[in-house]
Amino acid sequence: MNYNNMELLSIPLPEDLMKLKWNGYYDLVKEMIDIRLEKDIPDLLKQRLLFEKEILDDLSREFIYSKREALDLLINNIDGFDEEEFNQLFKENALEFLFVDGKIMFKGDILDNLIYTREKYNIRARKINKDISPWYDDNTKLLDKVISKLEDKKELFYLIHVKLSMKVKEEYQQNKKIRVWLPIPIEYAQVEDFKIIDTSDGLVEINHNDVDHRSVYFEVNDNQEVSVEYQFVNHVKYQKLDPDIVSNDILDGYLEEMEPHIVFTSYLKELVNDIIGKETNPLIKARKIYDYITSHVMYSYVRQYLTLPPISNYIATGLKGDCGLQAILFITMCRIVGIPATWQAGLYATPLTIGNHDWARFYVAPYGWLYADCSFGGSAYRKGSKLRHDFYFGHIDPFRIPSAQALQGDLYPKNNYVRRDPYDHQTGEIEYIDGRMNQTFYEQNMEIKKIIETKKC
Repeated sequence: MNYNNMELLSIPLPEDLMKLKWNGYYDLVKEMIDIRLEKDIPDLLKQRLLFEKEILDDLSREFIYSKREALDLLINNIDGFDEEEFNQLFKENALEFLFVDGKIMFKGDILDNLIYTREKYNIRARKINKDISPWYDDNTKLLDKVISKLEDKKELFYLIHVKLSMKVKEEYQQNKKIRVWLPIPIEYAQVEDFKIIDTSDGLVEINHNDVDHRSVYFEVNDNQEVSVEYQFVNHVKYQKLDPDIVSNDILDGYLEEMEPHIVFTSYLKELVNDIIGKETNPLIKARKIYDYITSHVMYSYVRQYLTLPPISNYIATGLKGDCGLQAILFITMCRIVGIPATWQAGLYATPLTIGNHDWARFYVAPYGWLYADCSFGGSAYRKGSKLRHDFYFGHIDPFRIPSAQALQGDLYPKNNYVRRDPYDHQTGEIEYIDGRMNQTFYEQNMEIKKIIETKKC
């Protein structure tokens, strides 16, 4: 079974299985799949059903609260919150839920999702009975300062030094060999002067620089922690973009569909045509797409990407999603109208915080590859920051660690079982030598060692 063939997910499930799946009868669906696998069915359908069994194991894990439990959590932590407000948020598609054994269940991060993504529920607007780090406001101030400096100086250099580690939790250790891929930066675009400072024991391979998802690869016993420590210089530039000098020269590639998520559906083609109208200038077309996404799509935490339906349609109809979903929609819409676009992703790391992040790149001559961060742009739009909203169309801040330069790239050496995230490569992947590992079995850590402005390499 090739669990790297993500195109299998474009094959629809049989209707009976789909109806049971969305009502949360996951064990029954797996039993019915096993019965079907014993029959003479097409090989592609067989592979699709085997893949679905893996997805079903992940689907409900994050959905831990009944309605009563979710409501009590919000009432106890948000001043003045009540059931009427809960029901209104539900009707507005603001609360992530699934059915588990026929019972509606809500996602474990329901409180954080409201606090960190919706201005109405921030700590200043409502009394939040929760210890919330002030990094969010401080981070906004830092970005405003750095962006203004970049626009003035036209280029900046930042030294980024971090350590990533992963280990199996003690209670799940089985004295078995495991395979681990920890992401490291790809030396291209803004990345310069990359150095690995240290790795733990068990290192087998450091990927060359010509892969889409770059890693250091380990084989160790499951009682060993694996880690990599590295540094590099982020070199970012600023140029004022002028549509009048743009040409229609097209770069080869980066215009194709990529199942299951970058697909040119009739709905998306009609939508993007409505957005750009009769515009023919590639830069203005891309800006219109960016403006639409940042003004219409609400940032929201989502479940694991592996469990999502085709993403570009999912976010274009639901009008909510996280950074990766917004990047996929931007890429898809750009490709539909003939603008080469691709993925860049990894970590967002400042002296204040570090975490997963995704964004997009698009190609416009004579500028070459430009950036679009729709989630940061959308946040700026909602907060009324023209500075940041304009900046994140075409440019990027210096606080990025790109370890993935394409969507659904391969790992090297190849993984044998389903990845936690087969589309992206941010915090790493792990599997037993003889089987898949449940993501609750292990823990990951990202440590900021140093992030400072520096001079040209």
